[in-house]
Amino acid sequence: MSTPTPNAQRSPHEQGWTSSLPGAKLRRVTQYIQHNADKDLTLAALAAVVNMSPYHFARLFRHSTGVPPHRFVVRQRIDHAIALLMSGEPSITRIAQIVGFRTSSHFSTVFRRATGTTPTAFRARKLADERPAADGGHDATA
Repeated sequence: MSTPTPNAQRSPHEQGWTSSLPGAKLRRVTQYIQHNADKDLTLAALAAVVNMSPYHFARLFRHSTGVPPHRFVVRQRIDHAIALLMSGEPSITRIAQIVGFRTSSHFSTVFRRATGTTPTAFRARKLADERPAADGGHDATA
């Protein structure tokens, strides 16, 4: 007959711990990120949303999503910026503010790193793709 192993010597799985965020907590924090993208989203603030320590939250979040919390936040901001850029309306500076960057130059750097192009070039290309040809969309050789 074997003696039970004390908790300190058992793996987290054996102790009944999970290595990912429960679905409800993951949804809560991702919704918080989406609704507060324009604010300073620190690791401590995100962890507080789901009542966890920053270290434990970061570990479980990364396991659940495949990316660290900061990278997830940046990706959400870039995705929101892409939608705004495609509308053609707010200026690049205003979009940077809306999606949570303090300066348009930092926004441009992060956007280029994530997409391979600058926000200005991205917008110009998308708007040009949507514009009909100058001849009304007909092929000149037809």
